[in-house]
Parts: sequence; C-alpha cells; structure tokens
Amino acid sequence: MERPTINLDSVDTYNKLYGLHTHHPLVTVIDLKDATRAVNHVTINYGVYAIFLKNGAGCTVRYGRRSYDYQDGTVVSFSPGQTVEVDMERDEVAPDVIGLMFHPDLVYGTPLADKIKTFSFFDYTEMESLHLSETERAQFMHCLEQIRHEMEHPVDHHTAALLSATIQLLVEYLHRFYDRQFITRHKANSEVVTAFQRQLKEYFSRPGEARGLPAVSYFAAKANLSAGYFSDLVRKETGTSPKDIIALHVMAEAKHRLATGTADISRIAYDLGFEYPAHFTRMFKRMTGLSPSAYRAGLAAVRASS
Repeated sequence: MERPTINLDSVDTYNKLYGLHTHHPLVTVIDLKDATRAVNHVTINYGVYAIFLKNGAGCTVRYGRRSYDYQDGTVVSFSPGQTVEVDMERDEVAPDVIGLMFHPDLVYGTPLADKIKTFSFFDYTEMESLHLSETERAQFMHCLEQIRHEMEHPVDHHTAALLSATIQLLVEYLHRFYDRQFITRHKANSEVVTAFQRQLKEYFSRPGEARGLPAVSYFAAKANLSAGYFSDLVRKETGTSPKDIIALHVMAEAKHRLATGTADISRIAYDLGFEYPAHFTRMFKRMTGLSPSAYRAGLAAVRASS
C-alpha cells in the first residue's frame, strides 16, 4: 500500500488531519485526546516547528534511514524542512499526546527568530528523544497552559510578543532538560567519545586509501546518532566541539608526516584528504602560525644543530 505524504505547512493543516479546532492560525497547543480522526502510516514533510510529549502507547518515528521508539514520557521535536515517517502500533483515534506547534511566521521579528536556530535538539534523531522527570513534565505542562491562555486571549498588539516569549521560555526549559540528560547519561556518552577518538586515530591508518577529510557526520553515523546530537554530546563531555577535535588531529597527523617523511607538501595534503594543497597550507598556518614548509624547515634546522 502506498504511504500518503502530508505537506504540513500550516497549523490548520495539522488540526484538520486530527479533527481539532484552530484557535490561532500560527500556533496551537496540541492535545490529541481531543482528536476525532486517526492518522497513521504517513510521511510528513514539516513546514512548521513541533514539540510532542508522548504519554501513551509506543509509536515508531523514522527520520531519514533511522528510526526510534517514541515511548511514554518522551519529547521529540521537529523543525521546518524535516521529513518523518510515523507508524502507530495501532490506529488510535485519541492517543495520549500533548505538545505545541507553531509556524515560523509567528516568531519573525522577535528575539526568538534568531535564537531558535541555536536549539540543535530540533534536529536530533535516532534514540535522541528527551526523557522528562515528573518535575520537568509539570514545568512543560505549565508552559503549554500559559501559551494556550495567551493563544485564546483576544488578539491585541501584545499577543505576538507574549506568545513568542512564552514559546521561548518552553524551548529554553527543554534546552536545560537536555543538558541534564547529557549529564545523567555520562557513562554511555563517554563511551561514544572514546569510540570517536579511536575511530579518528584509525581514520588515517590505511595509507593510500582514497578518502576526504574526516567529517563530523562520518563519526556520528558510526555512533548511530545525528550530527547535531553527536556534536552536542561530544562538546558536553570534552568541552570541545568534534569539529575542533578533528582539526587538531589532522594537524597532529600533518606535523607527524612533515617531521618523519620526505613527501612533498602537496602529496601530504592530498593524503590527508584536502582537495587542494592551498587549503591545507592555509589551515596549517592558521592553527600553528607557520606554513608547512616553514615548519619542516624549522625542524630540520633544530636537528642539524643538535
């Protein structure tokens, strides 16, 4: 059976899918226990922001080639441009799901418009949902009630600013809760970092193998994580972004090859994965203060004088 595709480009489109009432064209507080229609086995192209808290039976959500169990007490978030596949275990007309959905137009011209781009959890995927404690769930519900109250208030010149500010409060809380989750998962996360460091060392271990510069997405895929979640995890555990860790390793490998071999600089650049030697030279000089040739010449001078 062909899976239908839904272009979710408005709040009203979502509400009509589930038989819900639209109180505001750009934002809705979701309570699917009020739904009158079931939606299942569909592909959804998101054109809005959405945050869902699941309180009932399991639901499998697939993003790209990955999938995860969306189970009791977990929060998942989606942003415009994402495509997901949703499969409920059964056709359930009124699942126990609450949440928030808002169109990007709602926050344009407000402080949240730029800030929302920094909340990377909107792009988290496989096994990266947020598990709330009872206290956190109560705070989540309180924010939703504040948004609902403002959404149903007669529109005036304060409405847009107050809605945006309250949504930002909710998102900031989710950011805090994710930070807590990173801390409580320290043991598992440290194992991911250890594997990343080992894989990074192995990356250049097979000479002559054609490959580009190591990318964050390459190591994230090995950990079965999205690049965004992987980056945040590594930064929380090490204090440094995986991009910077990779760059430092590439420079260490470059120094080793300049110090121990006789290959010309272009050959070293290509072997390290640089498409153009000039890019290697610029990166090396930016990170060490010396060009590769000056670094090699300096080593040679030190050796000659010792």
